[in-house]
Amino acid sequence: MRAVAVALLLVCSAKALAERSPREQLNAWLKPSRYQTRADDYSVRLDTTKGAIVIAVHHDWAPHGADRFHELVTARYFDDSRFFRVVSGQWAQFGIAGDPAVAAAWRTRTIPDDPRLQSNTRGRVAFAFAVPNGRTTQVYISLRDNSYQDEQGFVPFGEVVAGMDVADALNSEYGERAGGGIRAGRQQPLFDGGNAFLDREFPRLDRVLHARVLP
Repeated sequence: MRAVAVALLLVCSAKALAERSPREQLNAWLKPSRYQTRADDYSVRLDTTKGAIVIAVHHDWAPHGADRFHELVTARYFDDSRFFRVVSGQWAQFGIAGDPAVAAAWRTRTIPDDPRLQSNTRGRVAFAFAVPNGRTTQVYISLRDNSYQDEQGFVPFGEVVAGMDVADALNSEYGERAGGGIRAGRQQPLFDGGNAFLDREFPRLDRVLHARVLP
């Protein structure tokens, strides 16, 4: 009976969180007690303006990265955000929240580095970062074999198992101009202006409509 009661409580809590506004979700999920690790694998569906992308997350590939991605998806951090860095045949990057207050709050919530166990080949998904132990929220999908990045410390935590054609079709007309990578130092307008800035300056960027952990 106790197990059933706990399960019902978790379901009710998740439902209540999902019904909150993004700002209410931010306040709830920034509490340290909200951070929950996942000792198992899971899959995430990204519903985008080009179609659905399904990512299989392998916890043993990168435990810290897998836990952080789960936390972000569950907190609905990626919902209504933009694929702000898409270079055709190279990568598609997302992970700066559309609400500047939300993006700023998560910007310094770093996670420790994971040792690399897998290579950044086509379809692999990894966190972007600028400095050691500096991963936060930005994620990219390799659209080609990017294994040259392995020695740079980029660690895949998952892989696209459905919708790779969707990832390939994401609008790449702006390339690096709509923000670029973390190391380029051109992302501040995205953090300051959020979706309003991107929609004004780069109106044809594709979006993450919803990100959900699959049952």
